[in-house]
Amino acid sequence: MEVDLIFKVAAIGIIVSVLNILLSRSGREEQALMTTLAGLLVVLVTIVREISELFDMIRSLFGF
Repeated sequence: MEVDLIFKVAAIGIIVSVLNILLSRSGREEQALMTTLAGLLVVLVTIVREISELFDMIRSLFGF
C-alpha cells in the first residue's frame, strides 16, 4: 500500500494552513479563503484521480 497519497495530502494541508495564517494575520481574509479553497480543490482532484485509477484496476481485474 502506498502512503505517498497521505503525504501529499498532508503536505498540501500544511502549506495551505501556513498560508492561511499568514494571510489572515496580514488582513487579507478574502485571499486566505481563496487559498484554502484552492488547496481543497487540489486535494479533491488528487483523490478523485486516485479513485479513478482504483476503479480502472477493479474493472480490469474483473474483465469489464
